[in-house]
Amino acid sequence: AKKSRNSGRQPKDAASEEASETAFVTFVKKAGVGLKHNGASHEIVDQVVFQKRIQQQLQKSPRYPDILKEFITDLEAYIENPDRFRNCLLPCISSFQESLIRMLLGIEMLQTLIISTLLEKLPEFMFDTVDGGLNIPRMIINQLKWLDRVVDTKELAVKLMELVSVAPVEVQRDIITSLPEILEDSQHNDIARELALLQENTQLTVPILDALSSLNLSSSLLTEVREAVMATLAAVQLEDLPVVVKFILHSVSASNAYEVVSNLRQKLELEQCVLPPVLQASQIRMKSKSSANSQDSVTLVLDCIKSAVRFQKTISEAWLKVLDLLVLFILHCTNANQSRRGAERVLKLKVRTGLMQEALLQKTFRDYSQVMRGYFPSILALAQSLVRSPDPCVVPFGGQMYRHSFTAFDSYCQQEVVGSLVTHVCSGVSGEVDVALELLCSLVMEKPSEMALYAVFVKGILDYMDNLTPQQIRRLFHLLSRLAFGQQQQGSHIQDDMHIVIRKQLSSTVPKYKRIGIIGAVMIVGSMGALVTALLELVKSSSESSPEAAALYYDELANLICSSALDPQVEQEMIGMSVLDDFQDDFVVDLGPDIARVSPLCLSPFFRLLRLCEEKRHQGDLEEIDALVCPLILTNMDVVDKVDSLSKAEREFICTLLFHTINWFREVVNAFCKQKETEMKMKVMTRLQNITFLQTLLERALATTGYMPPVSNFDGETTDGISFGVSVNKAKKGEKEKEKENRLGVSLTAYRPFFRELDMEVLSVLQCGLLSRSLLDSELHTKVQEEVVLGPTELVFLLEDMQHKLEFSLTAAPAKRAPFLKMRADKTVGFSHLQQRSTKDIASYCVQLLPALCSHLENCHNHFQTLLSENNGVVDGPSTDVEEHQVMSSGYQLLLQVINTTFSSGFSQPGQRSLLKKALGLLAGRLKEGGPELTLEQLVHSFEYLLNFRSTMPSLSTALCLSQLLSTVSEKGGNPGAYREQTSLARRFLNQSWVTASGEKERGSKFNEALHTLLIYLEHVDDVLKAVEEIAGEGITELINTSKDESSASWPTLNQTFLVFYKVLMAELEKAARRIPAGKMSDSSEAQSEKLLTWNLAVRDFHILVNLVFDSRPVLNVSLKYGRLFLESFLKLGMPLLDYSFKRHKEDVQSLLKTFQLSTRQLHHMCGHSKDTSLTNHVPAVKKSLELFVYRVKAMLTLNNCQEAFWMGNLKNRNLKGEEILSQRSQGSDDDDEE
Repeated sequence: AKKSRNSGRQPKDAASEEASETAFVTFVKKAGVGLKHNGASHEIVDQVVFQKRIQQQLQKSPRYPDILKEFITDLEAYIENPDRFRNCLLPCISSFQESLIRMLLGIEMLQTLIISTLLEKLPEFMFDTVDGGLNIPRMIINQLKWLDRVVDTKELAVKLMELVSVAPVEVQRDIITSLPEILEDSQHNDIARELALLQENTQLTVPILDALSSLNLSSSLLTEVREAVMATLAAVQLEDLPVVVKFILHSVSASNAYEVVSNLRQKLELEQCVLPPVLQASQIRMKSKSSANSQDSVTLVLDCIKSAVRFQKTISEAWLKVLDLLVLFILHCTNANQSRRGAERVLKLKVRTGLMQEALLQKTFRDYSQVMRGYFPSILALAQSLVRSPDPCVVPFGGQMYRHSFTAFDSYCQQEVVGSLVTHVCSGVSGEVDVALELLCSLVMEKPSEMALYAVFVKGILDYMDNLTPQQIRRLFHLLSRLAFGQQQQGSHIQDDMHIVIRKQLSSTVPKYKRIGIIGAVMIVGSMGALVTALLELVKSSSESSPEAAALYYDELANLICSSALDPQVEQEMIGMSVLDDFQDDFVVDLGPDIARVSPLCLSPFFRLLRLCEEKRHQGDLEEIDALVCPLILTNMDVVDKVDSLSKAEREFICTLLFHTINWFREVVNAFCKQKETEMKMKVMTRLQNITFLQTLLERALATTGYMPPVSNFDGETTDGISFGVSVNKAKKGEKEKEKENRLGVSLTAYRPFFRELDMEVLSVLQCGLLSRSLLDSELHTKVQEEVVLGPTELVFLLEDMQHKLEFSLTAAPAKRAPFLKMRADKTVGFSHLQQRSTKDIASYCVQLLPALCSHLENCHNHFQTLLSENNGVVDGPSTDVEEHQVMSSGYQLLLQVINTTFSSGFSQPGQRSLLKKALGLLAGRLKEGGPELTLEQLVHSFEYLLNFRSTMPSLSTALCLSQLLSTVSEKGGNPGAYREQTSLARRFLNQSWVTASGEKERGSKFNEALHTLLIYLEHVDDVLKAVEEIAGEGITELINTSKDESSASWPTLNQTFLVFYKVLMAELEKAARRIPAGKMSDSSEAQSEKLLTWNLAVRDFHILVNLVFDSRPVLNVSLKYGRLFLESFLKLGMPLLDYSFKRHKEDVQSLLKTFQLSTRQLHHMCGHSKDTSLTNHVPAVKKSLELFVYRVKAMLTLNNCQEAFWMGNLKNRNLKGEEILSQRSQGSDDDDEE
């Protein structure tokens, strides 16, 4: 026995009160325990010795077994005294510090009786206050914990649960939490069921869950208990919620993790990032507590999820499948890279598909800003990742994360947000820069005083302006000037720095920096109020030396007046009057020999500034300056026809004159397009005709090398990265062809940056009726006099401009980093005014123009319909005017493209659903009048309306535009079932013979591209394999049997376009093969038969296509590339099917392999024939697949005990015609299957 610890203690007072010598006292003393009655601890020799002695004494007693009851009765009498009872419950002075009662409980013959005594005694102390710091009920329960053996565990469980039903809450909690330590495992399942029933009492939630999580339960019962807990989730007090969530997550196994997490997410309503039922249930109880407490509880809930995610991979994966915003931040902040990347990936996916929207983010930040603060590093990292994403759909969401973080969090976070945004601006990636600048501007508007604290950070961007576009520089200076000169003046400490930077830039001799200085100075003028005179004078004097700088100053000032950012007094008195006077002095005077000339570069910008000032002063009326729509005196333009005979200087003079004239006319159209008088409208129309006429002259005059046009857009490097295409006569051509091309001239597309930008308002001219020339001639010009009508050439001119504008502003291209040391053309040149408008404005303006566009579309349709009826259905009839046909075709195609761009890109921003519905309604209304509220059925009419144009398509590229528009409208209008009409329409176009107005068949790269895109309709047909067989079997066979330039009879587009057809057929066949389900052992005979039939069709199609190959490098290339892919699909998906179905469908399998063997042999011949490098690259991979096929067939036959049906021989090298190649003999192998 171990030594007693009391050897080093002071001796106890021996004068203790003696109790009457009962059986209990006698036995205990003999066993070696000294009972003390003065509150001191009992003394004991050794626990094991004590228990052994008591047991011996009881068993040896002549009164055994009655002595047991007597012993217990004496014990009950002894502990009637509360002091003695407390002493018995307290540890003895022994080596193990056990209490007397606990030592007696270790004696099995006494245990059950003592337990009954203790549990009967417990109610006496239930409602007592804690006695001298001792909680008697808890001490009694503690005696029962961790006993070496419980004799009657079932009875004990029953008694404990009876006690729980009557005890006060504190005692209930003690009993429940101790159950796992008292009861043996055999009782755990029964007690768990009873505890689950007690769950309705929400005060006991925490102890019950504590107990349940410590019990050893069967998996089925655990699931049952967890479901019961889940059901009560809505009624749980908010402060208990973390324990509940912890229990649920810790009771999850790999098999049910996803289901449990989904259920928990639903009950917690985490997708709303709030806990409504919980909050409602605990609102009344928590009135006295602050809202901070509720946020603390939510933080604890999230901590529980965080620990579960961190330590249990299955839970982490389950949350990724049912992700919520808060949990996403949890997953991101765990250290595992995989979890972090997964969180980023899933967030992008959810945002892209619209499952996570800005409203949810706003609600989360508003309701749980304190909770979110703990995850700020993750929020910042995710926002950075989204803003840097090349996908334009997710970038705005990243911006909103930044904005809400700045608004909701403390100054440290605000500083981090501003720092991160400044980093984005300095990155040089245009998409990132735009988003970050917009965010900074909106933060300055919403929180000027907070942002003023970080003005120094923002000012740092001034060092990185080299990479910014003009529009970005405008935004930057707008932002800085708001900070520096805002009403509160909190950011005034950066005013001096800005003035220094501006003066430095203005005084620079480098044009780029002078431009930055002018743009920056004018933007500051907009924010400075009335104190601008000195700054404007400085800019004016700095820009006088250079016409480009002066022109930029006028343009920037015009933008400022247009945006209404100026102080009205400054605008009217100082700028308005001086502009009018200066313009008259510079341009509206007779020039004498002594008067200094002003550069013509400044004419158009100055006029724009003058016009905007006049509009502002006279509320849109331009009567004072309408004399400027006067006639123009030019040199005799017949000289353009003889351009080749002119000297280089004369040619350049003619070109410069034409550029200046066109740009003047474009500004005149900009100015007067909104005037309502008919006379003014006529003049605008005349100017548009002048522009289109002068452009045709310019195209011819520009057929000269090395000419650089005068600059017209002054805010960027117009000439950077632009290559001018001279007339395309570099190839060796006959003299006649050269002359013809010189006469036609060059395309003006490359010269677009050298023309003044047309305002969006000019497009309102589209609302005039369309005038086709045939109509004009038949009515002897009378119609023109009555109303303002738009000619076809002017229509094409306006539509081209509109299409450029829409592609620039609505089509969001992925963000790309600028290549190192490589100049790129600035795509924003010529769109400065457009950039001042939001995409929503532009989209809604397009919807306003939609009825006019539809009218033009109908007019084009009617024009071609009339033409076809006049020519008896022939395009190139005698009454066809080739030039007019060409212009009307271009107009038709552009109309379809413009409407398609509007629908595909104009409504992609969130919150534009109503605008989309309005646009679809306008289309549907052209066919059938609808009510104010359009139903889905009525919106389907928009598709039908566009389908009506199919009969008058003048060219295949126009037909393609119609197909694409129909596809867009059916997708946006929620009518995916329309794909059947689209496939039949595509087929109709492919079956149509396309002839130009001059009677030649359409051909060329653009025709081939359109054909390739239309052929992809095969993806949508019901049976791809049948469609492939139809074209390959019928169409191509017909083509082979025709003469050289003829077409297939059933597929007129199939002529010299064989390669286009062949490539698409091979690609679609390979895709179709990949979609055939793999064979499984469990398949029924019918299923196997069906899959075999599908593979038979696919292999037959493949055989037809492979045998069509002739000695042409592109065709061989396609055949080898897709042949290998088809073979790989067959090995992966087809061979397992043959393995399992060989016994049931022996003949089918053999015929399939024989057909396929012919194709593989042909592939082998192709490999032997391939000598070109581009072809030999494919050969090793094809040969590998061919050999794999041989051994795979052998394996299949072996599996089915038919290996004798297989033999291998040497395959001779042959060319495509089947002739043996004698110069070399290489080993090959093939298979043969015998019946």
